[in-house]
Amino acid sequence: MFRSGYAYFFVFTLVVAMGVMSAPAPVHAGWSPFKTYTVQAAFGDVTNDVSEAIINQGLVVDFNANVGEMLQRTSKDVGATKQVYKNALMMMFCSAKYTREAVEADSSNIMFCPYSVMVFELADAPGTVHVGYRPPKAGGSLASRKALLRVETLLDTIAREATGN
Repeated sequence: MFRSGYAYFFVFTLVVAMGVMSAPAPVHAGWSPFKTYTVQAAFGDVTNDVSEAIINQGLVVDFNANVGEMLQRTSKDVGATKQVYKNALMMMFCSAKYTREAVEADSSNIMFCPYSVMVFELADAPGTVHVGYRPPKAGGSLASRKALLRVETLLDTIAREATGN
C-alpha cells in the first residue's frame, strides 16, 4: 500500500497526533506535562547558566529558538491582545551517548532528539525565571524506558544546576 518511508512517517505521525488529541484532559489542578524550576534572577544570567549547565554535561547547544521574540514580532499579525512573556527561549541540543542508547532500544525514540530546555520570564512576573523541560515519556521495552529515564535525568540535572535547585 505505501511505497515510501515518507508515507510510513506520515501515517505514524497521524496516528500519534490522533492519540494525543483524543487523550483525556488532566482532571487534577496543577498537572503539567513539564518539569519546571524557578529562580529569582536576571533572564540573561539564567540563560547563561543553562548554557553552562549543558556544556558541563559535555554537550553543545545546537540552536536557540527565540520564541519570545517571535511571539512579540508577530503579535499584531495574529491579533494578540496579551503579552505572555517578557523573555522566552528554547535551547536545543542532543547527546550522541544518550540518543544512541535510546534509539538502539527503540528506533522511534529518535523523536526525542534534539532535547530542549525552556527558559522563560512571564510579562506579569519579571525577575522570576522558569527553567524546565518535557520529560521524554514513552512506553515500549524496559530498555527503552530505562534509556529515556537517563535522558530525563540529564535534562533534570541541567535544569537544577542552572537554577540552583
